[in-house]
Amino acid sequence: MQQLETFLPKQPQRCLADLIVSESILDQIQTTLNRILHHDTLYNTWNLKKIDPQGRRTAINFFGPPGTGKTFCAEAIAHHLGKSIITVNYSEIESKYVGETPKNITAAFKKAQEADAVLFFDEADSILGKRLTNVTQSADHGVNISRSVMLLQLDDFDGVVIFASNLPENYDGAFVRRILAHIEFELPDEACRFRLWDYLLPDQVPRSQDVSAKWLATQSEGLSGGDILNVVKLAASQAVVRSGDQWQVFQSDFQAAINQVRRGKEKVGVVSAQNAPPMIRETILSPDELSPELRDRYEASVLQLSANTPELDA
Repeated sequence: MQQLETFLPKQPQRCLADLIVSESILDQIQTTLNRILHHDTLYNTWNLKKIDPQGRRTAINFFGPPGTGKTFCAEAIAHHLGKSIITVNYSEIESKYVGETPKNITAAFKKAQEADAVLFFDEADSILGKRLTNVTQSADHGVNISRSVMLLQLDDFDGVVIFASNLPENYDGAFVRRILAHIEFELPDEACRFRLWDYLLPDQVPRSQDVSAKWLATQSEGLSGGDILNVVKLAASQAVVRSGDQWQVFQSDFQAAINQVRRGKEKVGVVSAQNAPPMIRETILSPDELSPELRDRYEASVLQLSANTPELDA
């Protein structure tokens, strides 16, 4: 009961009309939606069920840099389908206790099935990562069991599940094959940045006459929509304490905020793919740290889970 209460469906507040991405991304999203909205025609009239007999599940993967609209899009898809959405972060399903992470994964899928909700996994690389082949301790085995349970739940699910990740290269091939569409969210080009500035900068914010969406778009190359949102908040926060004719946001305020956000992107949290740290592992206690009684219970739990979960290379 406690696990089901963690994964509560919410009504989406975003819609596709407000999603600002490239036409290519929109086309890929629409194609994926067509499969859901026209499922009866595709699978019954056109007989796609002959080649895909378990065709009720639609799994989608969004990947790309942070702040490019992946979470926004997941919510907008739920809104477009008239469904609620359950958002699951890795921290909500990961547990230090033996066998709890697989139970949390199962609970998330069960709740989504019962509520007919879109199931959205953020930080999905932590959940869909490659199987550990050098299993040397119980924690490693626990990670593999969790991923096997994830695979089993994905195979049995007949709803819409969306994954989002900044590190898709970590995905295990077994999951990649089961995902219908992999959609890359790239950093916005100048045309998209213009639309983002126009959308994210409220008309009520006073600004100098030389500040325009066009000028801001040219100055903000390499920034994501999330970055632009932060620039707006930083620039407005500089101006709000001024008075008189200075009670407005100037070009210099925006430029300073853009530079600050750029420095943060360049210096904070930057890890190359070659030097990326090992994937986050479950913090399951090692048997050496357990009492004899708990160690016996752990081994029994592992055996039970292993007997009821598929291999990842299926």
